[in-house]
Amino acid sequence: MQGKAVENALHGLGWPAVSNVRIGRVIEFDLAATDAATADAEVKAMCEKLLANTVIESYRAEVV
Repeated sequence: MQGKAVENALHGLGWPAVSNVRIGRVIEFDLAATDAATADAEVKAMCEKLLANTVIESYRAEVV
């Protein structure tokens, strides 16, 4: 439920390639990207705009 809400929010913010969002201690999702550098940049932007509260939290993004 929460994963779908985040997925829809990311789509609304211009990331339609995000799918299968899963929320727990870790946020995991699939991202259709052409290369790892592009995916890394997009994930960091998603964290800054929606996924992490950078005022009180730190985050680590991993593209695998």
